[in-house]
Amino acid sequence: MAFGQQRIEYKTIDQMRIMRRSGLILDAALKATIAAVAPGVTTGELDAIFAGELKKAGAKSNFLGYYDFPATICTSVNEEVVHGIPGARVLETGDLISIDGGAIVEGWHSDSARSTIVGGAAAEDPADRRLSDITEESMWAGIAAMASAKYVGDIGDAIDEYVTSQSGPELGILEDYVGHGIGSAMHMPPDVLNYSSKHRGPKLKAGMCLAIEPMLVRGNLETITLGDDWTVVTKDKSRAAHWEHSVAVHAKGIWVLTADDGGAERLAPYGVTPVSLD
Repeated sequence: MAFGQQRIEYKTIDQMRIMRRSGLILDAALKATIAAVAPGVTTGELDAIFAGELKKAGAKSNFLGYYDFPATICTSVNEEVVHGIPGARVLETGDLISIDGGAIVEGWHSDSARSTIVGGAAAEDPADRRLSDITEESMWAGIAAMASAKYVGDIGDAIDEYVTSQSGPELGILEDYVGHGIGSAMHMPPDVLNYSSKHRGPKLKAGMCLAIEPMLVRGNLETITLGDDWTVVTKDKSRAAHWEHSVAVHAKGIWVLTADDGGAERLAPYGVTPVSLD
């Protein structure tokens, strides 16, 4: 979805602190949900776990009811790229599942996604593990670029460069689905491309909060939307992975709102030290 010339929302430090609270609740809820992933578990059961975690923390889901979406998370399995609806589907050993969720605290939003393989290391197809790992690390490469980037488009350059250097033509970056601004709504300007483009995008400024979310596939980039009008799948049935974090840019640096350490551990190899909002 293109946002055209819509205005970017710049947050105050206090507003970003509320978003951090939302992000930490979301991080904990996603960790609890990922921990419950196992053969025989249904995607509907995972949704119930996530919903329960938000309720205990006093947060609300920003997915439930969004354009009539019927659940609190998206559960996208194997060839499902994004927006999979939780339900009766039973997870099987070796499935690759991406779980995408969000939370609202005092009107401020967070958004994050993680991928995992059902059954653990013994059940992994090495190609699926490589797909998920490269997707995740490309996200971190994009986040690291935010620390010194001049334009939003520099994030996509960093993601694209990492994927190309690690996989060549083996993996593809979906271009139809991009990251976005986040704040008083879940999806806001600007678009955050996951690939290099001549369009540099707006200047990266303090007060921006962005959701960085690359989606990679093992096969052809062509996708279709199923009859539920939500679930997006690869046309050739190749598997996909999706990782996402919400990140704040403030006067002193960047902070990953949906990571409990602000992204410190994963950003260290890039020479980037996130700066607390306190």
